[in-house]
Amino acid sequence: MTPSVDPIAIALVGVGKIARDQHLPTIAADPRIRLAGAVSQHADDLGVPTAGSIADLKRAVPELAAISICTPPIGRTALIREALDLGLHVMVEKPPAATISEAEGFARMAREAGRALYLTWHSREAAGVEPLRRWLAGRAIRRVAIAWMEDVRVWHPGQEWIWEPGIGVFDPGINALSILTRLLPDPVTVHAATLHFPANRAAPIAAELSLASSAADAVTADFSFDQRGPQTWTITVETDAGRAILHDGGARLTIDGADVAVPAGTEYGRLYDRFADLVARGEVDADLAPFRLVADAFLLGRRTVVDAFDWTG
Repeated sequence: MTPSVDPIAIALVGVGKIARDQHLPTIAADPRIRLAGAVSQHADDLGVPTAGSIADLKRAVPELAAISICTPPIGRTALIREALDLGLHVMVEKPPAATISEAEGFARMAREAGRALYLTWHSREAAGVEPLRRWLAGRAIRRVAIAWMEDVRVWHPGQEWIWEPGIGVFDPGINALSILTRLLPDPVTVHAATLHFPANRAAPIAAELSLASSAADAVTADFSFDQRGPQTWTITVETDAGRAILHDGGARLTIDGADVAVPAGTEYGRLYDRFADLVARGEVDADLAPFRLVADAFLLGRRTVVDAFDWTG
């Protein structure tokens, strides 16, 4: 794509691990976007203006045109409303909010303000997802099996917000569900779930889901946030014409054991490209399908209590 003459002046709201690991290097590499500021108390090293609120930053940086929200999900309605009232476009890190009811209002707010909104699902932009989706077209899907196993101590060290109600293992698990809802052409529903809660935490550390879709004969998902050793993020799809496996969170695709060529680029690079396109057109992309599956898993989930969780493990 040809870069615009004036890159979108964007600010990060929240500068934690995901912002530093993914958002900052992606923005730095994208000619369509430039980092113009940050709303954070931990961003003095970024070389851009910082402030305690979006309004204060807008006053300091009048050319500010957009924000990218990287805070924990609780409290995002106020941030999005403040940004839209200031005439800013909004991009939101997953999950979009703390509740479905909260998230459902975001698209309406953005349309009423006439600004772009992008509720992102970064794993949908993994390199193997679109090649697999195209390969599945016209094939009968017999079974989809998700295995998403990672160690919270590695990926969210000491981050207590991850154990707030409604999060836990579904912070990574929703990534798998975002891919699933992209791959299957028909809606997905939760039929049953078992959620394993540490004795000292308000969110599950593991879960098993049974799901259904008219596009597949059987769909299962196994999630763990206590995986020691090798980390596993795979989606296996059995069809009437072979087996496909997404490996490494979707970064690699094999079909019948052979590697398939996938596009170059990064997940977050594709997210920011999409956001720039939405800003140019003033459009809204606010799909909540993965979030609904998580909410349904909590509604239907049978609770078990497991050993207390300790960060030092």
